[in-house]
Amino acid sequence: MLTRFENRPHALDVIGVSVAFGEVCVIDNVSFHVDVGSTLAIVGRNGSGKTVLLKALIGAVRASGTIRWAPETRIGYVPQKLDIQRDLPLTGRDFLNAKADVARAPATDAQRVAGLVNLSQSIVDQPIGTLSGGQFQRLLLAFALVGTPSVLLFDEPTAGVDEPEEKSVYALIHQLQQNEGLSVLVISHDMTQVQASADHILFLSHHGSYFGKTADMLNSERLQELHGPTVAHLRE
Repeated sequence: MLTRFENRPHALDVIGVSVAFGEVCVIDNVSFHVDVGSTLAIVGRNGSGKTVLLKALIGAVRASGTIRWAPETRIGYVPQKLDIQRDLPLTGRDFLNAKADVARAPATDAQRVAGLVNLSQSIVDQPIGTLSGGQFQRLLLAFALVGTPSVLLFDEPTAGVDEPEEKSVYALIHQLQQNEGLSVLVISHDMTQVQASADHILFLSHHGSYFGKTADMLNSERLQELHGPTVAHLRE
């Protein structure tokens, strides 16, 4: 019996990718793939190179090896931290319109993406410094959706939000994936969400990288060593 996504084309193929800064090797010989319409969770301890990998995938840092996106791929990227002063006199609408201009998207795109992430127009018209952590995270997601991407990359999409909002953001990501047909790569420390939403897991460590289907990876000794009782509980 075929499992989900078997025989589907790949949105991304990564073969033997390494990243080094000077003599320090941050990522060494990483290989994996992402099926079209599927979710890949990237996990590992702090400092294992997760964020560096995402930046390599979008060409923000130099890497060796092969990074091959499917033809006509459009990428949306949600960073863990945004280098922008929250006290700038900038509204959410200004923020989205600026992205639309750069992406040469229609003038109506700001309103469209705000609706996709359940941000009302009154919230979008507020200065970004007045938004709650959850609202600002949704604004970043809307920012990534400008230009109608086919792939979304998330670096800890719920960093800085409380638990109820965290669940809401992950549910929204899943809904967007289903409705928009997106392929998703997400860095996450929340193994409950990983189990619920990821089709494959890429585990990065200083001792190597390991890639496989979620069920297989959650049963692996490597993830048990990383997350201990958390993974053991998920397997029950």
